Amino acid sequence: MLDALGISAEQEELYQALLRHPERTAAELAEAGGLPASAVRRTLQELQGRGLVIRTPTRPARFRPEPPDLAISVLANSLHQRIDQAKLAAAELTALWQQGRIEHEPPVQIVQGAEANIRYFQQVQRSTTSEVLTFDVPPYVLSGMSAQAEVQLELMGKGVTYRTVYDRTALAGTEELELARTLNRHGEKARVVDGLPLKLLIADRATALVPFVLADERQTLVLKASPLLDGLLALFESQWERGTPLWGSGRAADEISDEDVQLLGFAAAGHTDEIIARRLGVNRRTVERRMRRLMDRLGARTRFQAGIQAARLGLLG
Repeated sequence: MLDALGISAEQEELYQALLRHPERTAAELAEAGGLPASAVRRTLQELQGRGLVIRTPTRPARFRPEPPDLAISVLANSLHQRIDQAKLAAAELTALWQQGRIEHEPPVQIVQGAEANIRYFQQVQRSTTSEVLTFDVPPYVLSGMSAQAEVQLELMGKGVTYRTVYDRTALAGTEELELARTLNRHGEKARVVDGLPLKLLIADRATALVPFVLADERQTLVLKASPLLDGLLALFESQWERGTPLWGSGRAADEISDEDVQLLGFAAAGHTDEIIARRLGVNRRTVERRMRRLMDRLGARTRFQAGIQAARLGLLG
């Protein structure tokens, strides 16, 4: 019964004998069990070491069992402590293993096959804790589109940020546009550009997936920490800066006054702050301050993007 605590059958048998007949000497126990005296003395020493037996100071020495509930609780707690220590040791050994793998394995691998790619893309995203960056470019693995949307919605619900740069061709169809709109409603930050150079997904700035064979048996390049990954991060940020916010919000439109609409119209036409200030009869700082406020409301990085976004919202006619 006590083998889970490291107590052998011989030790447990002798402990049970003492529970039935406490205060016995080693010789009495050996005689009662028909065992060699030397074996009994050795087992009694082992039981003392495990806290199951107490030796009396009398002559001859007698042995008294500790109460089972107390003794077994102490053994169980000791086992738990050893398990915790083993877990700590496992964490340290894992860190050494990861360090050795990073130092000796190349930061590049290839995933082959459509189904394997779908599974790997989902696994990488499910391990993400902070942010996913993507370039969305056709063609797609049709069986993977809905699965990808489900994974993204699930992770955004858990607080993972998604920033997506869409190629304009990715939004050519009604279904694709509606799917992008749904993702936006659930938190995706999206921009659109013309002519993205590749498909891309970067998880937590630590792992990049780059599909490079887009036929049925597609293949994806997986990159870990390396100058190549740094380059892809820089490429994403440059395209994000270049992109135009894909969606506006009705609330932002409601908060924009007629004077703001006039200001945005000048911005969309490409006028400078000096010209806009003269047209509106205000100073340049007023134009800059109002434009910064409007850019924040419209999710734009530049005055031109703010003008385009206002046009999308139907504010400029």
